[in-house]
Amino acid sequence: MTKLQTVHKKFIEKLKADGKSEATLVAYNKDIEQIVTFLAKEGVDDVEGMKIEHLESFMKSLANENYTPKSISRKTNAARTFIKYLNKEGILKEDISDQLKHPKFETKAPRILTKLEYRALRDAAKDDNRSYAMIEVLLQAGITISELAGMKLEDLDIKGETGSLFIARKNNREERIVPLNKAAVEALSKYINNTRVKSDKSTNVFITKSGRPLLIRNIRSTIDRFFRLAGVENAKVNDLRHTFVANHIRNGVNITYLAKVAGHKRISTTEKYLDYVEKPEKMDKTELSIL
Repeated sequence: MTKLQTVHKKFIEKLKADGKSEATLVAYNKDIEQIVTFLAKEGVDDVEGMKIEHLESFMKSLANENYTPKSISRKTNAARTFIKYLNKEGILKEDISDQLKHPKFETKAPRILTKLEYRALRDAAKDDNRSYAMIEVLLQAGITISELAGMKLEDLDIKGETGSLFIARKNNREERIVPLNKAAVEALSKYINNTRVKSDKSTNVFITKSGRPLLIRNIRSTIDRFFRLAGVENAKVNDLRHTFVANHIRNGVNITYLAKVAGHKRISTTEKYLDYVEKPEKMDKTELSIL
C-alpha cells in the first residue's frame, strides 16, 4: 500500500523540480494536505483506497464550511492535478480526475483602472524612484508581480529611449521578450542610475537598501500603499496588468501579438477582455503605446 502522506511529499517535490513558483508550491501543499487530512478522518490513508466519492465528499464539506465556489474550484484543480500525477507515476491505476467537477461560479470582471486612476497612482509615487519604476514597468509592460520581482539587470536591453526585457520560461509561461517603451525606460533608468544601491548580493533590478532582492510581498504592500495614497479603491497589483491588456486592445493592438507579449498561454485569456472594452474596427497594430 502507498501512503497518501508519502506521495503528497513526492508530488510537491515534483512541482518544485518543474520550476513552480514558491506561491504555487505553498498553495498546492496546503490544498493536498487538507485533502489528505480529510481522507484520513474518513479512514482512507493509502492511495488505493481513495475513490471519487471521497473527493466529492471533501468538496461538499468545504461548501458547508462556507468556502467560496472560487476557493473550492482551486482545491478541485489541486486534487485533479494530484490525481493525474499519481496516475502518470503508476501509483493510481485509474485517472479519475475528470470525474471531479468544478463548482459553477461567475467569473469576476477584471478591474481596469481608468486613466485618471493610474495617473493618480503615478503622481502618488513620483518622489519614490524605486516604487515609481515598479509601477511604470507593471503598467507599461504588463508583466506579473513575480516577473517583476525576478527581473535581473542582465535581462534588460535598453537602447536609447526604448528597450526590451527578457522573461525566462517559468511555470506554464514560455520565455518571451517584452518591449519597454519610453515611459518604462525613463523610470527604470532613473531608479537604476540614481537610487539603486550597488550590490554584490543580487543582480535583481529591484532590491532593498541592503542590496537584497525585493520580495513579492514587499512589492505588493508597497504598491498597495500607493493605491491608498492615490485614493484608488478596490485595486490590486495585478489590476495594472489587466489595465495594460485592456488598454492595448482598446487601442487596436493585434490580439495574437498582445497575448504573446503578456505571456498568455491561451489566446482565449486575452480575448476575454473584449467583453469589457470597446473593440476597435481594426486590431492590427504590433506596437505598444504609452499608457
